[in-house]
Amino acid sequence: MTGLFRLRLGGDRWERIGPGDAPVQVWAVTVHPTRPRTLLAGTSPVGVWRSDDAGATWRFAPSSVMPDRMEMGQFVNRVMRIAVDPAHQDEIYAALEVCGVIRSLDGGETWTDCSADLIARSERAPHLRSAILTASPSEGMLDAHALCVSPADPRAVLLAVRMGLFRSEDRAETWRDLEVGRFSPVTYGRDIRVSPHDPRTLYACLSTSANGATGSIVRSRDLGRSWARFNHGHAVRSTMMAVAPHPRDPAMVFGAARKGQVFGTLDGGESWRETRLPGNAGMVYALAVG
Repeated sequence: MTGLFRLRLGGDRWERIGPGDAPVQVWAVTVHPTRPRTLLAGTSPVGVWRSDDAGATWRFAPSSVMPDRMEMGQFVNRVMRIAVDPAHQDEIYAALEVCGVIRSLDGGETWTDCSADLIARSERAPHLRSAILTASPSEGMLDAHALCVSPADPRAVLLAVRMGLFRSEDRAETWRDLEVGRFSPVTYGRDIRVSPHDPRTLYACLSTSANGATGSIVRSRDLGRSWARFNHGHAVRSTMMAVAPHPRDPAMVFGAARKGQVFGTLDGGESWRETRLPGNAGMVYALAVG
């Protein structure tokens, strides 16, 4: 069974709450920051659903459907991350793998494509071209994995794609390369998060590739203008997939690598502990801290 499931506080049984009646793969879920009964769900194939009653009923946004820009073979494009601008809460962004970025300015009712400049950048700059699954050199710039918006920089969007980290200052209309390669030997962008304690602090996951042999967590304290390696002391043996700052304790940050390594610091990055997921757990895509 596919879809979105809920476990009520104190309950012992999961219940399917949608979205919709037909089976659908859900890859991204976001709770609205000030309207906790409003949920947004992103799917594969690409689409966005919205509920305003905590999942009892859902509405699908037909304009969120983005056609494949290139022949993808067996790969089905999907919504990887949905982010609400905390200062303008009807402005919502979604990162699509492998289909770029879409934006809603009306709370998720209608969506527009914001990928034209990503494609143009790949056409202008040889170092931003990458074709793995397709023959299109724009594939890498459209391979979007995560995005976020900081309350310290409203209407600016930060984006992690295969080719690095990018920033838009005009609601995702145009994009600027943050040139993270100046600070890191690996640049494949997998995750990017805003610190819940300091809106100028960002965390990002960088690696060599989707199935790479190493990766890292980097931190910026100036909204992405500069970066430094944050995790240390342990060998990361696969792609760093997810980073999760603790919502209440600024000294605690955690990260997860694709093949099951989990890393954590309790002292603001001074020291790190590594644990492994049990058994043969792998193919890690997400991590959360409560």
